[in-house]
Amino acid sequence: MADVEGLGARRAALHLLDAVLRQGRTLESAAQGIRLAPPDAALALAIAGEALRRLPDLDERIDSATRQRLPDDAKARMVLRLALAQKAGLGTPDHALVATALPLVAGGPRRLVHGVLGTLLRQWVDLPDPPALPADVEQRWARAWGDAMVLAARRAIGRRPPLDLSFKSDAEAQAYPLGISLAPRHRRIVSASVQALPGFDAGGWWVQDIAASLPARLMPAAPADVLDLCAAPGGKTMQLAAAGLSVTALDRSESRLARLADNLARTGLTADLVAADALDWPAPRRFDAVLLDAPCSATGTFRRHPEVLYRARPAIIVESAALQSRLIDRAATMLKSGGTLVYAVCSLEPEEGEAMVAAFLARNTAFRLVPPRPGELPDGVTSSPEGWVQVLPGMLEGDGGLDGFFVARLARA
Repeated sequence: MADVEGLGARRAALHLLDAVLRQGRTLESAAQGIRLAPPDAALALAIAGEALRRLPDLDERIDSATRQRLPDDAKARMVLRLALAQKAGLGTPDHALVATALPLVAGGPRRLVHGVLGTLLRQWVDLPDPPALPADVEQRWARAWGDAMVLAARRAIGRRPPLDLSFKSDAEAQAYPLGISLAPRHRRIVSASVQALPGFDAGGWWVQDIAASLPARLMPAAPADVLDLCAAPGGKTMQLAAAGLSVTALDRSESRLARLADNLARTGLTADLVAADALDWPAPRRFDAVLLDAPCSATGTFRRHPEVLYRARPAIIVESAALQSRLIDRAATMLKSGGTLVYAVCSLEPEEGEAMVAAFLARNTAFRLVPPRPGELPDGVTSSPEGWVQVLPGMLEGDGGLDGFFVARLARA
């Protein structure tokens, strides 16, 4: 059994699924422990990711074939999820599914898994399209944004998202040989191996979802002295530097700052890097503008990172909002009179977005909202009547969609 082709990738996928659902880890952090050849490691990530994208529908199918419901964290359920995810989303042949699933429960409920899997494969009916989201997430988002948003989110998680590139200049973006442009200094292409794309070594671009590029688009024009708080991995830092701004990039993670330093070196851009906690850092001066892309639940990234739908429980959202409140108040103290504070989160939770900014304005009367001006946002991305920007599933769906994001620009008197 140990010599079954592809078994190593399936073992790794089982480890990844367990790390996310039982330990609350991200796929990225769990994948760092995989010791496989790159193609097998990529297959493991693909299998685990596909299972997470379709988990409610997979579980419904599994429950239809068992007399007693398997516990959510039972190995038998985990193995069946992985096998059925390959059938539904990766087109793996049935014989390969059985051959790689059964060794994963050696010494355990092998007969149960064999029987359930055999029954479901013989009676196979394609899973719903679009997939369902976790019931608690659908209920939460329906209350906040309505049923149409939930349907759009279902469609988004069922599709492979495109790859967005941010460029140092619009001339370079317009001259790029692949994809379409949805905004200045942007190109959208079919997802691909990044290092194999034209121009990677030349350093004219970096990977950045277009929604994540919005906060920097609302910062003031050069010349200005700006602070990028919680900066790593650095897409916004590079945007600001490419726009000719003098940038100080601060992050508490030295390892993430090292990645930012590598990206700056590849692109030939410059910024002052500071490894510190934003809440404790004694700012040496006040800045013309501060960009705070705050740590958050990250639920807006669900189409690329489906595990966030299982990690971002209500307690995590509450905890994130408490930290964001402290960070935005701290960021305000680092700003000159007349300066600009841009607050952003890659979240679809009102507590982290509109409610956060409304509460900040209520306790900081020297600040006011400044809505986006014509031409600052990509066509099709609009602001609310209040003046902030909430990117929801469904926006620009015909062009591949966007990650969920909230952005607000605040001016200090």
